[in-house]
Amino acid sequence: MKYILGQKIEMTQLFDEAGNVVPATIVKAGPCVVTQVKSKDQDGYESVQIGFGEKKSNSKALKGHFGSLGSFRFSREFRDKNKSNQKSEIGNQGIEVGNIITAETFNVGDEVKVTGTSKGKGFQGVVRRHHFHGHPASHGHKDQERMPGSIGAGGVQHVVKGRRMAGHMGDEQVSVKNVEIVKVDLENNLLYIKGAVPGARSGLVEIVGEGELKISDKRQETRDKEAENQKSESGKQETVPAVEEKKETPIVEEKVEAPVETKQE
Repeated sequence: MKYILGQKIEMTQLFDEAGNVVPATIVKAGPCVVTQVKSKDQDGYESVQIGFGEKKSNSKALKGHFGSLGSFRFSREFRDKNKSNQKSEIGNQGIEVGNIITAETFNVGDEVKVTGTSKGKGFQGVVRRHHFHGHPASHGHKDQERMPGSIGAGGVQHVVKGRRMAGHMGDEQVSVKNVEIVKVDLENNLLYIKGAVPGARSGLVEIVGEGELKISDKRQETRDKEAENQKSESGKQETVPAVEEKKETPIVEEKVEAPVETKQE
């Protein structure tokens, strides 16, 4: 099981080897940092929490939770949904807090599940919300073309639960399954997903697929960078020539004796 958080950028089109046009959605995937790893012994289930995006400031609770890992705009938890009689994949992946997940974990041809928040449409009628065909536009149907019509029997004295009526549309969690990744741009952390992806531009999307999760150790990278910086600083100190200190000679002030006047009698 592999997963990553991303941000929808825009839609584009690609051309395959046969010259056919392939519609695709560009998603900026990662880099994501592992902020928490839950275990079955301590939390009752196994999951991994990752952070994505930058934010200027978080609440005190999130600052204490993230610690020195950074300030993230989004944080989501991915739980192993395998059956109880199967071995957990998360426990066997060796994930630790501070690991980094990038677009490298996905390959061209992978079929993934993409989850996002659909665009909000506001308050809509039954024709747009539930695809009612409306009433006939002939004589005897004045102002009834887009009306819902009867909403059920009146003897029960309440509206039956689940009745399709006008109301708020959109702004819901939507998942698209079995979509294919057609291109991976590792330099810019971009994934090109075939077809449309739910949500507006700059919206958060979750990408989940089957396979091995590739991770890198952020702490080891920071240690290597610190070691390189120390080496470079030590090299600069050795190459700088020693400057001789100039000793200042003390200035001695000469005392001039004033002449003594003698009084003549």
